[in-house]
This record gives sequence, structure tokens and C-alpha cells, in this order.
Amino acid sequence: MMWAAPLIGLTLTLILTPYVARRMKKAGITGRDIHKPDQPDVAEMGGIAILLALPVALSPFMNEELAMALVVFLLFGIVGVIDDLTNLRQLHKVIFSLFVSIPVMFLGVSSEVDVFGFSLNLGVLYPIFTVLFVTGSANLVNMLAGFNGLEIGASAVALFFLALITEGNARLLALAGMGAALGFLWWNRYPSRVFPGDTGTLSVGALIGLIGIIGKVEAYAAVLLIPHFLDFIIKAMGVRFGVRRRGRTTVLPDGTLQAPPYPSFLGMIMRKVKVTEPKLVAIVWFIEAILGLLVLVFRLSL
Repeated sequence: MMWAAPLIGLTLTLILTPYVARRMKKAGITGRDIHKPDQPDVAEMGGIAILLALPVALSPFMNEELAMALVVFLLFGIVGVIDDLTNLRQLHKVIFSLFVSIPVMFLGVSSEVDVFGFSLNLGVLYPIFTVLFVTGSANLVNMLAGFNGLEIGASAVALFFLALITEGNARLLALAGMGAALGFLWWNRYPSRVFPGDTGTLSVGALIGLIGIIGKVEAYAAVLLIPHFLDFIIKAMGVRFGVRRRGRTTVLPDGTLQAPPYPSFLGMIMRKVKVTEPKLVAIVWFIEAILGLLVLVFRLSL
């Protein structure tokens, strides 16, 4: 019965995504695909399809904990919509994220954190930790983005492994989220016909954090976000040492990518390996899968 959730999510996003994409294009809500020679306009805010699909996929299993998680998920989606339409400053995005994460404090889960077999009780600090964890998860997924299928595909891999190491409501969330992500990915893969926008990346990133909290696998969810965290640290260190984020990734005549003139996780890959856009995305998915296998093996061994 539990496997109905991903099937419903998958089916709904497969159907809804092209409709949402057409409506966004008609409304002029588009973004340039800057990693293509002709830089076509592609529909933005396609993540609305995921926002619609996930609650429906989970409706047969609804309970108080799932309802609270969905509220936070949808609130992050609203923040994403605002950002897509108004281009929020990064600081404002984080402040909004902290605000909409507040309901996570009232999920009523244990304050103990499983740190790879060692139990750490955060006590009264745990509610604050949950807000920071979901906020961090959402914004990290939102930052490691910009290439066809990258953020949604990597999130689908993470959700798959989270489903394997959790149970109950956490597994339901992971399975439904994975199904919705895969259905959306069909339209978002290279060459992308729709972008998720911050509407999609913030909400799916928040979902990963929520599963970590509800499933009591916070440390394992954090491992799955290592590429995203590395990207944040590399960029932050660049800012710390005065490197401005000017310029961007360029596409060479042979279709390979030239790294941007500022430090980033994806830029590191481009400087080490000659890659096209699909190959770059596949490398990130592969890294995410390796981290997922490590998480699975470690979790099962305890």
C-alpha cells in the first residue's frame, strides 16, 4: 500500500508538469537556459507541479505528523514562488525560511539525534536545531543548481536512500517525494523543457530536512547533502577572500563546459574533467548515489 504514494506522485507530476510549463510560458514566467548555444527561454516555476502532487499522493495516508510536514513543505513552496517572482535577496530568503520552519518545532519528535550509532540528546536546544536543519537543507538544495535535471535528480537520489533507511511517516514522505521528483525530472532532464525554480528547489530541499527530522536520521540526511554543503563552503570562502561572483559557466564550441571565474563545487568538477552539461549532472548524481550507498551500508550495519 505504501508504494501507492510514489506511483501517485510520479503520475501526477508527469501529467501536471507540462500543463504548468505551458501556463508559465503563456504568462511570460520564463528563464534563459544559459548553458545552451541558442539560450532558449524555458518555463520557470515548474515546481508548482510538485507542490500540487505531493499532498495528493499522501492524502490516503494522512495523519497529524504528515499534515504538519506538508504545511512546512508548502510554506517553503510559497517562499519559492515569492522568490521566483520578485528575486529575493539571499538574506531575505534565509529569514523567510527560518520563519516558515517554525512549525517543525512542534512535531513532537525525540530530542535525541543518532550520530552514526551514538545518541546525542540536544534537550531544549533540539527545537532550534530542527528549524536550522530544515532551513539549511532547503537553502543548500536551492544553491547547488543551474543545470538541467541537477537539483531535482540529485534530490530524487537522496529521497530514494532516505526511504530505504526510514520507516513510517518518514518513509512515506520520502517515497512520495521521490515519485513526484522523478515525474518532474522527465520534463526537467536535458534538454530541459521546464525549470523547477526556487518554488521546486526550496520545497524539495525542505522535504529532505523534514524526513531527516521525522525519521530521526538527521546525520544521514546531512551526509546526503555533502555536495551541497561543499558548494556553499567553497563559495563562502571565495567571498571571504574577496572573490566576487562575476561571470558564469560558458559553453565551448565542442559543447563542453568552461568553469566560471569564481570557486564552486561544480566549477571544481569542470576544471578536473572535460564535461558536457549532461555529463556534469550525471557526475553529481553518481556522487549522490555513492553517498547514499555509504549511508545505507552504515545504517544497516548498526
